[in-house]
Amino acid sequence: MSRVQAGEVQLGWREWGRGDVTVVFIHGNLASKDWIELAAPLFPSGLRVVAIDWRGCGDSDRPTPAADYSNYSMQQHAQDMLAALDALGIGFCHLATHSTGGIIAARMLLMQPQRFGRVFALDPVTPLGMAFNADQIGLFRAMMASKELTRTVMATAASSLFVPESMAPNAIPRFRDGLAEIQALFDRIIEQTFGVSEGIWIGTPVNLTREKESGELERRMPEIRHPHLVLWGECDGWIPPADLRTMAASMPDCRLVVVPGIGHSMNLELPALYAGYFGAWFGGLSK
Repeated sequence: MSRVQAGEVQLGWREWGRGDVTVVFIHGNLASKDWIELAAPLFPSGLRVVAIDWRGCGDSDRPTPAADYSNYSMQQHAQDMLAALDALGIGFCHLATHSTGGIIAARMLLMQPQRFGRVFALDPVTPLGMAFNADQIGLFRAMMASKELTRTVMATAASSLFVPESMAPNAIPRFRDGLAEIQALFDRIIEQTFGVSEGIWIGTPVNLTREKESGELERRMPEIRHPHLVLWGECDGWIPPADLRTMAASMPDCRLVVVPGIGHSMNLELPALYAGYFGAWFGGLSK
């Protein structure tokens, strides 16, 4: 396990490959750096890919959350990531994001725009944020107390891995046949998820709601000029496609691609396809 000092916390990190082009992966909520481990061996040669755990996740420190979860805000996560890049000696890189990692990256891009090149965003939470009501936050609290409920909800983030009828209400999600390696990673991910900080479980939806209500990042989208490739799985029930269309229309250089038959997590559901898009976007760059 590798950890790096990032301000007041130590963050877990991993790397794959070597080369002059560095891509930093920022995972989503209730997740970790390990979400790309099946895809990473398939990335093109010449890329160095670094994945960093948020505070509260994976192998990172878990600070006690403030009463208002302000120390788990999207801005705080962005500051952590920038501090980790400093400590790792990464002066310039490209970004790959998944889900809530997308809005964290948006804050990073606005804070230090010169530091970043291209962005590859898989099913991102956009700069518009997301609103969670009391019942939805209550579901996260219930998940904290039940591994079975956590597995059921997390299955909806990788829906194509499961037999469709097993995804019905009150059913137990059942893997499709022939997914041994992916199933093993998913099961390990559930164990990781169950160990994240309350600042992640509750702080993330609270802070994403604040982002939605403030509208700050939404207004600043035209400032984000970095080339973006945004993928949205057609079966993704988490990210509203209307938000992605707004993002694509508001940013100066943002292309949205809809991928049929995939849910919220192509990096888990079809690692080879994810690696193909990843390689097409970042392969051949000179730095």
